Amino acid sequence: MTSTGTDKAGVAGSNGSGNFSHNKVSVHLQRKIREGLIRTFCAFCALISVVTTIAIVYILFSQALPFFTHVDLKEFATGTEWKPTPEPGHFGILPLVTGTLMITVGAGLFAVPLGLLSAIYLAEYAKPKAKAILKPALELLAGIPTVVYGYFGLFFVTPALRNVFPQIQSSNALAGAIVVGIMILPLVSSLCEDAISSVPVALKEGAQGLGATKAETTMKIVVPAAFSGIVASFILALSRALGETMAVTLAAGSNPILSLDPTKGIETMTAYMVSTSKGDIEVGTMKYMSIFAVGLVLFAFTFGMNMVARKLVAKFKLNYQ
Repeated sequence: MTSTGTDKAGVAGSNGSGNFSHNKVSVHLQRKIREGLIRTFCAFCALISVVTTIAIVYILFSQALPFFTHVDLKEFATGTEWKPTPEPGHFGILPLVTGTLMITVGAGLFAVPLGLLSAIYLAEYAKPKAKAILKPALELLAGIPTVVYGYFGLFFVTPALRNVFPQIQSSNALAGAIVVGIMILPLVSSLCEDAISSVPVALKEGAQGLGATKAETTMKIVVPAAFSGIVASFILALSRALGETMAVTLAAGSNPILSLDPTKGIETMTAYMVSTSKGDIEVGTMKYMSIFAVGLVLFAFTFGMNMVARKLVAKFKLNYQ
């Protein structure tokens, strides 16, 4: 009787152990399948980004290469006159490149120092109440539509500049640069503040423990330690300025002339593309193909800036880690 009871208990125990092992294997299998699905989905999302980039590059090259069968590459790169119509036209891209660089450099000169200084104030000096007001107000600029910025430059910035430069044209490069500078200011400030705030507190406390003032700690310790992130924010903001379209079209105009005078109207590469890309343009014409040729040059500029940014970030990151 006792032996039989013991045997039954042993059988029950073995069955319970078997069920536990089976449940454990089942849970492990479900977890493995779930992890595999998540990994596959993430890889698919990454693949979409790669395929999209390849597709954009393919479209640019496939549509731009026929253009260069009609236009000499040397003439395109060094020509000083951009006049697509009447055909065959003149396709020297220097006026568009010069206008684009004037807007980008001017916007950088306006936004980079202001953005960096405002980031230093918000990260190192501002009290919580002041930061709670100033940071949202600054980031609010990023939510304003670009077309509004364009009309702001046309009806406010240019009249204000006319008090200083009476001969300034209604659409001019200086107003375009200022407007784009205001647009990228929140980007510079926000990214710089994130970079500065990520500096370890131990570095600051160590400098102050050695007798450094707040200003000395900020300028000689914090900013150099965050320099990789600061450089990345500058390049990203300048890339944003390089590709701006609507605000530049309204504020700076559509006058493709080769001039370094900021009081005159100019035309950027993006402004030409948006003003030409209309429903009435005939596919296959030189004017149509020139859109993709200009887009290819713009892509080359942006790609080059991103490569420079990667090298600079890697260089300074190695120095300060």
